[in-house]
Amino acid sequence: MELYSINTGHFKLDGGAMFGIVPKSIWQKSNPADANNMCNWAMRCLLIKEGNRLILVDNGMGNKQDDKFFGYYYLNGNDTLDKSLAKYGFHKDDITDVFLTHLHFDHCGGSISYNSDKTKLETAFKNATYWCNKNHWEWAVNPNPREKASFLKDNIMPIKESGQLQYLDTNQDFMPEFKLFEANGHTEGMVLPLLSYKETTVAFMADLIPSVGHIPLPYVMGYDVRPLNTLKEKEYILKQAAENNWTLFFEHDPTIECCTVAQTERGIRMDKSFDLIEL
Repeated sequence: MELYSINTGHFKLDGGAMFGIVPKSIWQKSNPADANNMCNWAMRCLLIKEGNRLILVDNGMGNKQDDKFFGYYYLNGNDTLDKSLAKYGFHKDDITDVFLTHLHFDHCGGSISYNSDKTKLETAFKNATYWCNKNHWEWAVNPNPREKASFLKDNIMPIKESGQLQYLDTNQDFMPEFKLFEANGHTEGMVLPLLSYKETTVAFMADLIPSVGHIPLPYVMGYDVRPLNTLKEKEYILKQAAENNWTLFFEHDPTIECCTVAQTERGIRMDKSFDLIEL
């Protein structure tokens, strides 16, 4: 198995929403906000090469939305999905599987793009199977008012219409070295990859622990639909990571790709940070 970190760009979200009940006087020390209280966040995806399969976990927000949309979220930076794939010698047509942890726009927006004359939406990965938890799919296509703005039909429905969608069986491993952890705090049925890699486990954190700044248990996003569930899920993952020296891979941390954690007097905290390539 080979793993590659795929950066698709940065975007901005309100710092208060990202840290929930934690006061700005605390969270701004690690995640400084701009004049509009917005913090910059990565959209870091994971590419897995295993045999003849090339699996992309999440794909950022894409670039098909209008100026009004980007006026809210401020897509920025020099990284794109295409450039990051090309860095390792890959193209979107090489992807055999697109694994979607969940269907919020910043995780699945790159799934769909316009055709060459911008008259029709189509799947961006024409040779790939798209994988999603069925429970989460139903949750996303029938959104509740709280999450509706995060589930964009243009990101979701063309996947189904293409015939490329398959549902995950969360009771089984995706592959022998690719286990699944279902979390229901952030949204219904988010699925996190746990990968056996080089004598460790690489845990793709998605929105359960979006950044190093979210490792302390009370640091739960205001976006989460069941924050008490998130607390329990974080506690379980962090305990496993501390006891078994797991590597946590962060989708949204603006600078830190990976870290290990350790038990301290203040609870479980980051131990060592590093880039995925250093494993």
